[in-house]
Amino acid sequence: MATLPQTEKRVQEHTAEYINRRIRRELEANVYFYAEHSELIDDRLSELDAEWNIERVLETNASALSLFGILMAKRNCKWLVLPLAISAFLLQHAIQGWCPPLEVLRRIGIRTAKEIHQERQALRVLRGDFDKIDVSAVKEAKTKARKALEAIED
Repeated sequence: MATLPQTEKRVQEHTAEYINRRIRRELEANVYFYAEHSELIDDRLSELDAEWNIERVLETNASALSLFGILMAKRNCKWLVLPLAISAFLLQHAIQGWCPPLEVLRRIGIRTAKEIHQERQALRVLRGDFDKIDVSAVKEAKTKARKALEAIED
């Protein structure tokens, strides 16, 4: 039996390449910014800890809309179509890594857990959290950022 690729890979595979590139450019821009403003890294790491990934956003929205559909079905049973459709979308996402809301959410910049983790790791490199990856001797912020981004590559 073939195994499914990791969720992050399936989401990226089912996202338009220009959107994946835009999300990557935003990550890189953040790393370059914080290389120049290292005093703000701790605040950014806190923001990343609170950032919702694509799975959490999909699950929360699906749950909320399903509950809404079930509650509205008390007035009219046709509302049960909503939780049924949402269940189908979630099943499709679990199997394929894609569902209709995914494109919209990625377009507005909702990232995978891996993408968030990559930014977190690059910022931790800049902060000097890793013994094996030392950028403290590098003076130029752009070079520091480039080294941090190289360190997070798969």
